[in-house]
Amino acid sequence: MSRGVLNSPFTLQKITECIKNLSRCSCLRRKRATVASYISEQHERQAARALLNHLDTVDYPLPVALLEPYTALLLSNDMEVQRITTLSLVHLLVKNKVSKEQVIETGMLMPLLEMLQSGDPTVQCNSCQCIASLASSDSNREAIVSAEGVIPLLVLAKSYDPRVQQNAVCALLNLTQSERTMGVLCQEGAIPVLALLLQSSNYEVQFYSCSALSNIATVPGHHPKMLGIGDRFLLKSLLTLMSSSVQKNASQACRCLQILSGNVVTQEQLMYLNCVLPLKALLCSATPPLTESAIALLSELATHQPNREGLVNEGLVQVIGQLLLCHRSSSIINHSVVTITNLSSTSEGQQAVMDSECVTGLLKALVSSVTSEETVLCVTSCLHHLTSWDLLQSHLATNITPEHVSSLVKFSAQMDNLELSYRSASIISKLKMNEHVIQLLTPHYAAISEYLLMYLKNQEVRFQQLSIVTLCNLKKDREFSVLMIGSVLEKQLKRVHAQTEQTRQLLQAIQMPPSS
Repeated sequence: MSRGVLNSPFTLQKITECIKNLSRCSCLRRKRATVASYISEQHERQAARALLNHLDTVDYPLPVALLEPYTALLLSNDMEVQRITTLSLVHLLVKNKVSKEQVIETGMLMPLLEMLQSGDPTVQCNSCQCIASLASSDSNREAIVSAEGVIPLLVLAKSYDPRVQQNAVCALLNLTQSERTMGVLCQEGAIPVLALLLQSSNYEVQFYSCSALSNIATVPGHHPKMLGIGDRFLLKSLLTLMSSSVQKNASQACRCLQILSGNVVTQEQLMYLNCVLPLKALLCSATPPLTESAIALLSELATHQPNREGLVNEGLVQVIGQLLLCHRSSSIINHSVVTITNLSSTSEGQQAVMDSECVTGLLKALVSSVTSEETVLCVTSCLHHLTSWDLLQSHLATNITPEHVSSLVKFSAQMDNLELSYRSASIISKLKMNEHVIQLLTPHYAAISEYLLMYLKNQEVRFQQLSIVTLCNLKKDREFSVLMIGSVLEKQLKRVHAQTEQTRQLLQAIQMPPSS
């Protein structure tokens, strides 16, 4: 029904009269324990249906006045009225036809919480779904916890009725959205319940419980309880869920493990439990969300030195190389870069990078039109790190193309981003000046000279030093040496040399005698 129709005098009068008639009905005013023998159950049901069907036609949020009958109907002793009323409220909440805060303010929370203990599965299911929806609001979460709604939800999370159980776990998930209500959940024993539900045959229950555990894991103080469940039960369950055919469940399990892996002991246990096998399978997935979750976990594992040899031996460097060639996601690239940087800290890791497509993938990301500036900074940082190894300097020089050189020269001149500029220029300074590299650099000598001049004039010593190191490398090419003769760059270099010499002499003049 449109807003105009609802606002018509005739329609408003009908709703008002209906509410007045219901408010006069003593069966809606009595307490739950009172038996109203003078009103038939059939009359009560018909009255409830009449009002609720009428309100269901509204297509925008209901005014508070039209919510008042719900509270009375929720207090009815008639099971059918409870079913009708809770289902109607579910529809209103799902379709955003009613403000979640107003539902609490009109006194519906306590009747709904009482219905969680109903003997009727439909009433339990509907009231649970209402609570789950209400718990998506910060203030409502506080109200639910204050009204001692956690224990009934934990009880229903073990229900044999799949509908009831699913809605109860969804409500628990929403209660983990706030740190305080999450803390109450953990105090009431939610962690072992949620961990056990990871093994549910219901995929939605698995997802809700895993998501709730991921939220709880964001607070390190809860880790001892999570990891204290006997025989690594939680880690084993999450590793099993990583192999789920339901992608969102596998992805969420990865996310939970990644958060828990901030703990070194957890990492050691995961490696002991052979987490690499399911992790490798997810990394090879064609689904970006799965790959993102998996590479985030791998990135975390690679930060711990003792894990690196095992990860390299399992061929994960080669897998990362393929990821960089196939994916353009900033998240995947950033985590891949961190992982490569850590795994290349050993000679075995450097050789693995040489034998993989990692450098090719990094160079591809460097020139991609969809790569963000933040990601380019990560990529240049990794390439800068790799060029600190002689083995990889030659490898980079072999794989670099005119497009890559153009990008590096452009980034080197961007002094508004000092880190990007410095790292890009550092890569150029370490290129082996073979015939291939000289051919690539020659068209850019003028541009390179310009940014090197800026570096020499920069107050930061690291830029001055980088300029000098680059000049030493470029002068291996006779053509560049000729260009330098009498240039502004050469004159500035002489000034820097004179200043440095003067500083050296002054320091020598005040040199303190060695202590006896």
